[in-house]
Amino acid sequence: MGDEARTAPYGSWPSPVDAALAAAHDGQPEWVGFVGDEVWWTEPRPAEGGRRTLVRRTAEGAEQPVLPAPWNVRNRVVEYGGRPWTGAMRDGGPLVVFTHFADQRLYRYEPGGEPRPLTPVSPVGGGLRWADPHLDLARGEVWCVLEEFTGDGPSDVRRVLAAVPLDGSAAEDRSAVRELTDGRHRFVTGPRVSPDGRRAAWLAWDHPRMPWDGTELLVGEIGADGLLYTVHTVAGGPEESIAQAEWSADNRLLYASDRSGWWNLYRDGTPLCPREEEFAGPLWKPGLRWFAPLDNGLVAAVHGRGSTVLGILDTESGEIADIAGPWTEFGATLAVHGGRVVGVGACPRTAYEVVELDTPTGRARAIGARHRDAVDPAYYPEPRIRTFTGPDGREVHAHVHPPHHPERTAPDGAPAPYVIWAHGGPTGRAPLVLDLTIAYFTSRGIGVAEVNYGGSTGYGRAYRERLREQWGVVDVEDCAAVARALAEEGTADPHRLAIRGGSAGGWTAAASLTSTDVYACGTILYPVLDLATWGPGETHDFESRYLESLIGPLAEVPARYADRSPTAHADRLTVPFLLLQGLDDVICPPAQCARFLDRIAGRGVPHAYLAFEGEGHGFRRAETMVRALEAELSLYAQVFGLDVPDVPRLELET
Repeated sequence: MGDEARTAPYGSWPSPVDAALAAAHDGQPEWVGFVGDEVWWTEPRPAEGGRRTLVRRTAEGAEQPVLPAPWNVRNRVVEYGGRPWTGAMRDGGPLVVFTHFADQRLYRYEPGGEPRPLTPVSPVGGGLRWADPHLDLARGEVWCVLEEFTGDGPSDVRRVLAAVPLDGSAAEDRSAVRELTDGRHRFVTGPRVSPDGRRAAWLAWDHPRMPWDGTELLVGEIGADGLLYTVHTVAGGPEESIAQAEWSADNRLLYASDRSGWWNLYRDGTPLCPREEEFAGPLWKPGLRWFAPLDNGLVAAVHGRGSTVLGILDTESGEIADIAGPWTEFGATLAVHGGRVVGVGACPRTAYEVVELDTPTGRARAIGARHRDAVDPAYYPEPRIRTFTGPDGREVHAHVHPPHHPERTAPDGAPAPYVIWAHGGPTGRAPLVLDLTIAYFTSRGIGVAEVNYGGSTGYGRAYRERLREQWGVVDVEDCAAVARALAEEGTADPHRLAIRGGSAGGWTAAASLTSTDVYACGTILYPVLDLATWGPGETHDFESRYLESLIGPLAEVPARYADRSPTAHADRLTVPFLLLQGLDDVICPPAQCARFLDRIAGRGVPHAYLAFEGEGHGFRRAETMVRALEAELSLYAQVFGLDVPDVPRLELET
């Protein structure tokens, strides 16, 4: 190929990373666990309507999907879902208990048979939902979180710890479910029973706190009747977040607390490895697990500042040894069995895969959902970890993915079009891992910058709390600071900047378009748009009081709710945008989009609204993801003046 053919404008580069390929590789393995000596986990199936299936790795090393369609191993507890399965060996074979998304019931499954329901269907509201199950074979029960709706409203709900009999006697009889707690706390996580069977520990918190604001670590004595007695708080409170608790093999209580300003590990109240880094994260789903104690007293721990690695902590010396391997990011799922540790790891060159560490030998290897390059890795992004300066000199963390192609370069001196990505949450973080959606843009000559704006996790509580009462301000400012810095240094074209985000990131994208002049267009996915109505009654219970920390109490600062909402300032929106929404979304309902679109009607702003039947909060179906991604690229092509003939044209209306 001659030099002339190698030089082509940004955005026009041919790429083998198409939308279908990106959609096929969306999602990741989750919820690892051991069933006897076997490793099991859940995996997404975008081509099968977005369901999740169980996968087992046999003793011979073969991967086998366990449950065929339509079985969907997910639940809707707190709407984001919690750990959906547990298992153990019994009578020489696996016994697995899981939740099925379609009816939210718990099922018992033994290979060779059909799943049998353990819990009834509720005729009330959102029904009976179950999460974070743990088997108690001695009592013939599974202990878990029960989320029970008492009416038709999203906040007509109670949550307790419950014991479900394994014999199926509760399948048609709600009264056969044994409640373990009294429901005085609005939110609970699944119980952890001490090895000697005498005590149980769990986490609880109440509105208006979110679990990263403050939680309580509760311990109760397990009586001969299987009930919990002398329940008391051993750690935590309104200003201390306990993210996870476990028992060591010698019946001592381990937990992750941010009392020092960082989520660190403690044993019976004593810090084990005090560092200015995180050993846990935001508890968005019941059952997330950042650390796991081994029988020999060591602790497997996912930890880091920004990115996370898997290490083995010596609880006596406080020293931690990180595993060798390419993985620079680990998810919040761990399981241990003897000297084996299993997690889910990724890096900028590999997507998430199931990783096993053999602690006696120190050998780590991918054993499941192994990454395989769907295209030549030369088309993958080559990201850079950057720290920018925001308003008042504050640090803003970001991952910058410049345009990259093995056989194309842009004309000398030409700055690239860039899309600023705002992550969801907002209490969350963009991990630095291979994402073919990012490669979809970078391999065509469009840069991407993922901004871990103030409020993001991974950088300590103080960084996380920059967003307290400042949502729509700090996140918008930090994204704009990164965009402007990239333009000023000549990396990005100041006239070809876009912003995109989903959920809370959709809020940041919309707020940026209505309050700054930085961007030429934007993509807004399943967003929050109207603060005055996004709360009790319209969104789900878990986040219904989230705005009290992000914005302030509505009764005290009502004007702030209107002043920050993109819907209230739709008249300021002058640039093209794409709005994407799932019609089954109960977290950010379609009504938010409808009100926003009503406010811009007839104002001559080019835009497109794509609403998808059967999709909720976050898209799971391959066909949806393909349509959304191609529409997004078409928007940028039209606004930035790019030549992308292989993508259907998005029709913009005014």
